Amino acid sequence: MGEHKLTNPSRRQFFRLAAAAAGALPFSGSSANAMTCVNPYTKEWYCCFLLGTRILAAAGEIPVEEIAIGDRVKTDRGEYSPVKWIGRRRFKNAVGATWPFLPIRIARHALDERTPHADLYVSPSHCLYIDGVLIPADHLVNDLSIVPALPEGVEDIEYFHLELETHEVIYAEGAAVETLLVTSDRDGFNNFVDYERLYGSENREPMAPYAPIARYNGGRSELKGLLRRLASPVVDIRDPIQVAYDRIAARAGEVVI
Repeated sequence: MGEHKLTNPSRRQFFRLAAAAAGALPFSGSSANAMTCVNPYTKEWYCCFLLGTRILAAAGEIPVEEIAIGDRVKTDRGEYSPVKWIGRRRFKNAVGATWPFLPIRIARHALDERTPHADLYVSPSHCLYIDGVLIPADHLVNDLSIVPALPEGVEDIEYFHLELETHEVIYAEGAAVETLLVTSDRDGFNNFVDYERLYGSENREPMAPYAPIARYNGGRSELKGLLRRLASPVVDIRDPIQVAYDRIAARAGEVVI
């Protein structure tokens, strides 16, 4: 395949990864490694949609905060499946403090000429479904069309996540994204006791991921992947994250921010 040049977005990614290269674990593309909704360092949940994100449901596109348990949302399987539970998390920012879990903004048309059809804000490790794999949003940051950001005028971060009976891919602002992947408990959400009131203390097996999860577990593994790509001008040995990143970064200059 063709040569992969170090474009401006790739250069930014290179230095970002180099700065974060300490204390990492290898890349995982296995669907068995499913703890994508838990920060591996703090063990906190942070896979969520920002307040106001529109989800495709049977009744049309509905802001996530207006969706109720039992509402049916469109899945990648072509079906409308009922929402089992809705997790909520809110962060208030002290003056001068750094935002915890700053959302990632996927700009309108960042993924392709139609997707998403409006700016999409998700938490850093919320996975997008791209090329048949699930990729955390923060792995796609290019500082142009995909950046850590808050909508103008937002003072508090309010996150919501939708749990279905199984792990699925649904549509947020037209983009394919994951539902809640339950692998342990839900106590990272402010309203976790609501689940227990509804369903008691269920003893269920962890959910199986809808698709393979492509993610890095730290800066060093990301840096190694980037170096491997740059050192292979003839044979394309990029991993799925790099393939998606390069394609999205290449069109970033065409996206009106």
